[in-house]
Amino acid sequence: MDLGGCVYIITNKYNTTLYTGSSEDIARRMMEHIQKSYPMSFSARYNLSKLVYYECYTSIQEARTQEYYIKGKSRSWKFDLINSFNPVWKDLIKEVM
Repeated sequence: MDLGGCVYIITNKYNTTLYTGSSEDIARRMMEHIQKSYPMSFSARYNLSKLVYYECYTSIQEARTQEYYIKGKSRSWKFDLINSFNPVWKDLIKEVM
């Protein structure tokens, strides 16, 4: 059975570092980022747990395709994407929990 998936972008409290990921369970994945479940990971090292962008798809494959597409874009492109979705860079964690 193919579960849906979400692509997401997280940042730190200063909005200076971005991480793009995808998950079949965005709520669980965000808890892992918040709790720093993987202490050596990029998100844990740079204290990234503020959810500023997400988009859900009917399959995890679609979400991963979009993740790789976003990862291939420039920093300014990613900022424009976030600004179009979340202009004040509010933490959207409550929307996915």
